Amino acid sequence: MHPRPAPVLLAALLVTQGVSAPATEEAPLPGYSPRASQLERDTERRFRALPDAERTRAWHRYFTAEPHVATSPRNNALADYVAEQWRQQGLEDVVIRRYDVLSSNPRAVKVEMIAPRAYVPSLREDPVPEDPDTQRHDVTGAWLSFSASGDVMAPVVYANSGNPADYDELRRNGIEPRGKIVIVRYSNPYSYRGFKALTAQREGAAAMIVYSDPAEDGFTRGEVFPKGPWGPASHLQRGGIAFDFIVPGDPLTPGWASVPGARRIPIEEAVSVPKLIAVPMSHRDVQPILEALGGPEAPKQWHGALPIAYRLGGKAAKLRIHVDMQTDIQPNLVVEGRIRGGEMPDEWVVLGNHRDAWVFGGVDPSSGTAAMMEMTRALGLLKQEGTRPKRTLVFCSWDGEEVTLTGSTEWGEQFADDLQQKAVAYLNVDSAVAGPNFKVSAQASLAPMIVDLARELPDPSGVSLFEAWTRSERAEKATAGEPELVKTRIGSGSDHTVFLNFLGLPVVEMGFDGPYGVYHSAYDDHYWVSKIGDPGFKYHVLMAQLWGSMALRLANADVPPLDAEAYARALGTFVSALAEIKGASAELDLAELAAHAQALESVGRQLNERVAARLGVGAMSPEQAAGVNDALRQFERNWLSPAGIPGRPWFKHLLFAPRYTYAAMTLPGITEAAEKGDWPVAREQAKLVAEAIARNTTLLTKAADPLPTSASR
Repeated sequence: MHPRPAPVLLAALLVTQGVSAPATEEAPLPGYSPRASQLERDTERRFRALPDAERTRAWHRYFTAEPHVATSPRNNALADYVAEQWRQQGLEDVVIRRYDVLSSNPRAVKVEMIAPRAYVPSLREDPVPEDPDTQRHDVTGAWLSFSASGDVMAPVVYANSGNPADYDELRRNGIEPRGKIVIVRYSNPYSYRGFKALTAQREGAAAMIVYSDPAEDGFTRGEVFPKGPWGPASHLQRGGIAFDFIVPGDPLTPGWASVPGARRIPIEEAVSVPKLIAVPMSHRDVQPILEALGGPEAPKQWHGALPIAYRLGGKAAKLRIHVDMQTDIQPNLVVEGRIRGGEMPDEWVVLGNHRDAWVFGGVDPSSGTAAMMEMTRALGLLKQEGTRPKRTLVFCSWDGEEVTLTGSTEWGEQFADDLQQKAVAYLNVDSAVAGPNFKVSAQASLAPMIVDLARELPDPSGVSLFEAWTRSERAEKATAGEPELVKTRIGSGSDHTVFLNFLGLPVVEMGFDGPYGVYHSAYDDHYWVSKIGDPGFKYHVLMAQLWGSMALRLANADVPPLDAEAYARALGTFVSALAEIKGASAELDLAELAAHAQALESVGRQLNERVAARLGVGAMSPEQAAGVNDALRQFERNWLSPAGIPGRPWFKHLLFAPRYTYAAMTLPGITEAAEKGDWPVAREQAKLVAEAIARNTTLLTKAADPLPTSASR
């Protein structure tokens, strides 16, 4: 059944939920006058009463009913469905935007072992009797987006996680990886499969097999699906291997939007397109191959959980791999809708979740899609009641995220000028719920607001979200101390990337995590989520409440609660971390950078104090508010370098970039150069950072100067 919104009178619903104004006066919210704080709290309470678990379950079931990989007819039909639902919910300016992008889909994938014996892996997942979705005939087998096409026959070696140091270890054992088919694990330690592909390509490998060892996501962790959350023997982790850590988005339009008729570079010049043949495998399919490898014993730390002797191979085993990919231009569809702001319509808070999935996408991304649809339904009801946000809320259902972060990147590139002038922040939810443990990454300027909201929202466990969050972080770090809740070092891997690294906007990336061993497999479906990940869909509802409250808090503020003092304090820790790089303390003037960061922190504190003092006696004048708002939007953009970081010009933020593994890297231009020992470039990048800090110190000083130094008008 389609989760279509019923015509519910908001006031009647609020009465049944027992929502009323607080009896006692509460402290003003950051960025709000006392009166505006009362109104905002009332609005948020009324909003939070609206998301409903059964409606959210229905949304989730609809989006996971069929496989819907990017470019598929089902995924395109879901774009129409989202647009129609948003119109019914009362969203405005709903439009579907088309981007014609280089896409990659399988025609044929085959693997066979031809020595020392014949063996043909299934490259399929077993159906589960309890879960009818896994029995569908349209579930794909093993494939990796942007694998090269080809037919190779070669000896096989085992290269652990497929990182550069692993190939060095092979050579120390007398094994040359060039011309070999390499088998690598998805983890141990973690690195993005695209980096594994780039490394194998640089090593001259003939092809790559990447498999899920049960040590990472299978039976050694606990009960496997369908009894538990971990991956069964036949589960496959599909995925993309494009080098979107170099250039995300459409490989043929790097840095500009792939709108119909756009200029395209030749595919031979596309630096993000691999030239390597690659296939994923389950541990069941790969085990007979690993058993046949022969050769020296692998290092102990390379051993997984399979009941075999892990060996390096090189001669005994030989495979033939045939991959035929359809690599061509296909449309990706981004759905966009708005609730126009009643007072500042040209200032935007942007929210997004991607729609495309490798199969059903139970957690990734449909848990986020279901939460988003229930959030927009609730916000639409507020609008119908007459409660509009002050700033415009912009909602986006992205396409092609799983391939190369495609839809969001193209949309961001198309509307770069508007976004840089108008957007206050971008709030991303990809996988909303895989368990009960809240995880969030954001610039430190947003961290205080996120923590404040967590204190206000109840967690399904019976305590506040803040308390549950703190407990889970302490348990994970095995410490009783105060954990860092908001992770202020931001990597890549989802749709926030273009907004942070290319456009220079404050971003939030958040979700609820937990034991989750079926990532990108056919078992990541409605059954897994409803029986294991979030029975009752309570955390989906909490995500809808949190996400929407965050948007309202930013949209309705006199001055958006962006804390420049906290931002500068985090920057100081980034500078301190440079000292951990060999030679950095001797070659770079880290004390000078630290002093610049401290000066920025001081000015940020002064701005915070003056904004709070001015708002403490009532709303700011339009001129005062505009001055601070403009400065806070400019603040993040001032960290952009037009030339980008060395070697990766698309990534323009001086403070944040992903490593090739997708992991977070701070001060990336300095860090990458220092790690290579290229000190002239490192010093040049440090100078750019110092200049950006100075720009922002001047900017915040000018924003603070017109404001009173005490609570007087």
